[in-house]
Amino acid sequence: MESFEVAVVGMGALGSAATYHLARRGAKVVALEQYELGHVRGASHDTSRIVRTSYGSTAYVRLAQSAYRDWADLEAESGERLLTITGGVILIPSDGPYSASDFTTALTECDVAHELLSPAEVQARWPQFRVPENVETVYTADTGIAHASRTVATLQMRARVHGADIRDRTAVERLTPDGDGVIVHTSNGDIRAGKVILATDAWTNTLLDPLGATIPLDIMQEQVSYFRPAEPENYDRSVFPVWIWEDDECYYGFPTYGEPTIKAARDVSENRMTPENRSFVPSPELIEQLTGFMHDVIPGSGPELRTVTCQYALTKDRRFVLSALPQHPDIIVGLAAGHGFKFTPALGRVLAELALDGESTDDLSEFAAADSMVV
Repeated sequence: MESFEVAVVGMGALGSAATYHLARRGAKVVALEQYELGHVRGASHDTSRIVRTSYGSTAYVRLAQSAYRDWADLEAESGERLLTITGGVILIPSDGPYSASDFTTALTECDVAHELLSPAEVQARWPQFRVPENVETVYTADTGIAHASRTVATLQMRARVHGADIRDRTAVERLTPDGDGVIVHTSNGDIRAGKVILATDAWTNTLLDPLGATIPLDIMQEQVSYFRPAEPENYDRSVFPVWIWEDDECYYGFPTYGEPTIKAARDVSENRMTPENRSFVPSPELIEQLTGFMHDVIPGSGPELRTVTCQYALTKDRRFVLSALPQHPDIIVGLAAGHGFKFTPALGRVLAELALDGESTDDLSEFAAADSMVV
């Protein structure tokens, strides 16, 4: 039986980042992906993802600060430019479930520069928005865009340069912890690993359920739409920010990026589908809802040009899971709950640290698997 220090299961953003960091540290690592690399069945494809430090929780702000350092390190090590900084706004209705003060308090505690803007100040700076009077806006200059598919491909290529064994079209069928590590049963034969990192998102419980270690997940098909403004130059990243609307229904969007369109989506659309019954067909109702929101808040956004789907696997309270299983300490779980891409290089690093060192240099106390498991 082949033997490795670490086996990584799943080669989306988190698994690719973990594999890269493990290989860069000299570990003997095998990475296993059930589909082809770069597939569209998960949550790591397409072009753009938001990067930001702006969260209403110090735990996430501090982890985001670590991620920015890891992004810079990855860009320097690979020679690739993966981030585009645009500045960004969080638009928060005062009568909604979120509070601008949570964001400003967390950002202040973590020494992140930010501004709290009135609707008039937002309109003066970015006349492309139509902001209601009851909205408070938090601006952070460090917000921007990560190139999603390019990031994942870069991590995989650099992992291979550092010696990682990456095997796509290799499904993991089950795991057998035996006290000396874990036997990984795959569609192409068994492998022994000292540690296993599960970065399997919506497929996680397929492997955890037989071990009595279920982490409840709310799995849904999400979608993002590209709109074609009549004057795309008004939405160039030099004059228009990344934006997030935080309310009972949350939305987010981007300036133009690689084409004369602006991308937007509702976050957590509750269009529930498992990987087995996912349709890959966009919901016309969600497109209509998003189009109505865009025409109200960004009137010049133009018509919807195309819509593509992805997949969310949400934990309770959308809490990250970054830890070993308490009952099976040789199995480490990484779940990012639909908001983790901005943290990609940091999450890969901390998962690698957990596998090789047993602990991370970042504070992961809020992200224990035990806090999210069925009791």
